[in-house]
Amino acid sequence: MQRLAILGSTGSIGRQTLDVVRAFPDRFEATTLTAASNWELLVRQAAEFRPDSVVIARRELYGRVAEALEGLDVKVYAGEEAIEQVVRGEAVDTVVNALVGYAGLAPTLSAVEAGRKLALANKESLVVAGELVMRRAMERGAPIIPVDSEHSAIFQSLVGERSPIEKLILTASGGPFLRASAEDMARATIDDALRHPRWSMGARITVDSATMLNKGFEVIEARWLFGVEARRIEVVVHPQSIVHSLVEFADSALKAQLGTPDMHLPIQYALTFPDRLPIAGEKFSFVDHPSLTFERPDLERFPLLEVAYDVLARGGNAACILNAAGETAVEAFLAGRISFPRITEVITEVLARATFIPNPTVDDYRQSNSEAKNIAGQLSGFTSAF
Repeated sequence: MQRLAILGSTGSIGRQTLDVVRAFPDRFEATTLTAASNWELLVRQAAEFRPDSVVIARRELYGRVAEALEGLDVKVYAGEEAIEQVVRGEAVDTVVNALVGYAGLAPTLSAVEAGRKLALANKESLVVAGELVMRRAMERGAPIIPVDSEHSAIFQSLVGERSPIEKLILTASGGPFLRASAEDMARATIDDALRHPRWSMGARITVDSATMLNKGFEVIEARWLFGVEARRIEVVVHPQSIVHSLVEFADSALKAQLGTPDMHLPIQYALTFPDRLPIAGEKFSFVDHPSLTFERPDLERFPLLEVAYDVLARGGNAACILNAAGETAVEAFLAGRISFPRITEVITEVLARATFIPNPTVDDYRQSNSEAKNIAGQLSGFTSAF
């Protein structure tokens, strides 16, 4: 029985993780559930799965959760610090970090410091502090298994291989604006940006996909997860989202993982590795998908992908600044305060203005995140609620 702490259990990845728990009740037990603000769904999940503990990050919602769960043998905590603490609990074997944004970094560090297995869906942990996270994970013997479909595909393609990696090839759907003109993108509404053609995801990651900043984040994440230099990480646009990513080896052989666009598989594999268990849902058929196409990304319409490569080359706290600027700019867009093209402008302006630190500490990351968010807020006329 594998005991899971599911951070962000009310989000898309968290809900699908609970689907896996439902499918294999003899293999998995959800002992800790956390949510940022969706307290009603958190309460329903707790009533169904009877975890040892739940955490609601928004402290002002503690009373509602505690009252709703009164009579059940479930401990209720509140605040982001409580999330860091529960992942260290004795009732946790594996931490599924499905939090969104910078908020996922501290729980990631807490999990690896405790030597827990980490099923990582919070890419920002590695975007912001990849070198630090991977070093500490190695020191503590804490395995990190990627949940992102692209990085899971690479991880699966590397199983059993001893040869060095020649190249990683990350596939990108191209998002809702793949065929849109610059003029169309300039007029894009919030609904337009949230209309992803292949994946059902949260609002922020969907907008990041629309700008292709999300793919830039995945390049940074891949650099740290697999120890491959940026020059050997390539992005190709694959609109069908069937080939989830590829690895090229020295003999020019390519290995890839293919399948329908469904996050249940990478989530389940992260939990069951090295085993594979049956999974419900649509089975892939080549006959039903006779055309798989690939093309280069258009860096003129999607400049944030190139910005991510530049940030990775710069090092230091640059990626932390990029992430913080992106979080605030996307929030501002979703709040109707800035246009879609302004997201890119705000991010590049913040990168030019924020303090660069070549060798940051954890405290430096915290300060950089705050500074970059403040600058982005000033540029966008928006103050984050969190």
